[in-house]
Amino acid sequence: AFDLVTVFSSDRHDAESETLAVKGMLDAAGLETFLQSSTPYPVLPWEVKVPRSQLEDARAILAAARAAGPEAAAEAAAGSEAEV
Repeated sequence: AFDLVTVFSSDRHDAESETLAVKGMLDAAGLETFLQSSTPYPVLPWEVKVPRSQLEDARAILAAARAAGPEAAAEAAAGSEAEV
């Protein structure tokens, strides 16, 4: 069994979409990710977990994404859609 740790958590109104975006970014980087949501009710958080051995890589990827800002995320999304 994996020793999983939470790398991202959100209980905001858009937590589901935000969490899926984070999971997709980490998946694209080749990390193993696990999505956790105990319930469909918005009062409980959505979480992305990774094996402890990949935690530092995941944090670095998320920090780089935050530093690049939403414009870079939009460009990346547009680029991936164009490749399909």
